Amino acid sequence: MFKLVHSIVNDLDSLYQATCAVIDDFANDGVVYLELRSTPRAIAETDVTQDSYMRTVLRAIRDKTSESELGPYDGKRRPIVVRYLAAIDRRNSVEHAMETVDLAIKYKEQTGLVVGVDLSGDSSIGDATTFVPVLVKAVSHGLKLALHLAEVDGIVNETSQMLELCPHRIGHGTFIHPKYGGTQQLLDQTRSLQIPLELCLTSNVKGQVTPSFEKHHFQAWHRMKHPIIICTDDKGVFATKLSDEYKCVMDVFKLSRDDMLDLAYNAINYIFEDDSVKDSFKQYFTSWRESLKN
Repeated sequence: MFKLVHSIVNDLDSLYQATCAVIDDFANDGVVYLELRSTPRAIAETDVTQDSYMRTVLRAIRDKTSESELGPYDGKRRPIVVRYLAAIDRRNSVEHAMETVDLAIKYKEQTGLVVGVDLSGDSSIGDATTFVPVLVKAVSHGLKLALHLAEVDGIVNETSQMLELCPHRIGHGTFIHPKYGGTQQLLDQTRSLQIPLELCLTSNVKGQVTPSFEKHHFQAWHRMKHPIIICTDDKGVFATKLSDEYKCVMDVFKLSRDDMLDLAYNAINYIFEDDSVKDSFKQYFTSWRESLKN
């Protein structure tokens, strides 16, 4: 599916249109804050470079979002706020990753829209630790780290070494908890650092790393009251949306509406923005939650 998407999104115009469509989809689903991830790539036999790719994504973000000040909920839907995470595909070279980070630093300073770096890609390929110098550079320039870790079984040493970077969020973390194929050491590392987990139930089940929704590792982490963010992964490839993911969690694990509201509210703590922005979203969320009682 990912290869098919790449074959279709093969020039700057299609990239711009696709980015705008994704933002519209999230906005229409009621999302008010989105961190959009994409791996900037040069496209063969075109004039598309990593630089022009990233500039095009950022242009779409500017064109589709509003930067008006966020106040209390006033009965109207809030325009979506979008930020960009420059994604590093672990199948690519370290040199490619360094160019990605250099561009992320450049456009963070120029636009303020780039807030972090994502490390993802097929976890069964390569060694994530080779990207440590690149990731350290990103952090030194104020970028946050969202690292996909322990997505497949049997990479305990790699996961443990990457946790030493103290990433700001972990993508999936499917095989961290010992009950789900991980180890006590990985669990202890993650718990001691209180690193939030981005959990994507539909992605994990359709990707066949989790046998069923009922056996998803969400339950263990939620019972421990560990920081959790419900996410979609790639909403197009996995044919889902954020509201579907929330409904799935609610139905499968028999959570109440208040439980779900708490999950959504607490996720604000883990967005890649400063405290003043987080406080404004909390104010908005709290006033919206109060409106549900009327």
